[in-house]
Amino acid sequence: MALQTLYAMEFTKTGVEDAVETMRERASEPPSEDAEVATMVRGGAEVQTFAEKLVRGVAEHLEAIDALLSQCSTNWKVPRMAAVDRNILRMATFELRYLNDIPPKVTLNEAIEIAKRYGSVDSSAFINGILDRVASLKRP
Repeated sequence: MALQTLYAMEFTKTGVEDAVETMRERASEPPSEDAEVATMVRGGAEVQTFAEKLVRGVAEHLEAIDALLSQCSTNWKVPRMAAVDRNILRMATFELRYLNDIPPKVTLNEAIEIAKRYGSVDSSAFINGILDRVASLKRP
């Protein structure tokens, strides 16, 4: 949910409040015929709350997150990264830097799994390399 929302925000230039409202509306729609899609979109109240926290957190700290990603990515400027990869990296970097209750290993594993599912063939390795560097830096 968070990845879809961040991706949509980036391409439609939608503000965070409108994007979160759209995410809530999608989550309250009747389930899709595709059970996997329905589970992803709906996810339950706990999942929706966490997705909203990610979206708001990334939006609030976007400049700092992108600066850190630039610092940790070799030969890749953030705007040139694939949009899916860039937003997975942003979510995971937010978790690593600002959510102390999530173990870094959990964040890295989840980001890699999301990249395998929604990114390109090389996305998971690319994301793993950058997030290893982000995770190695001391939290603010």
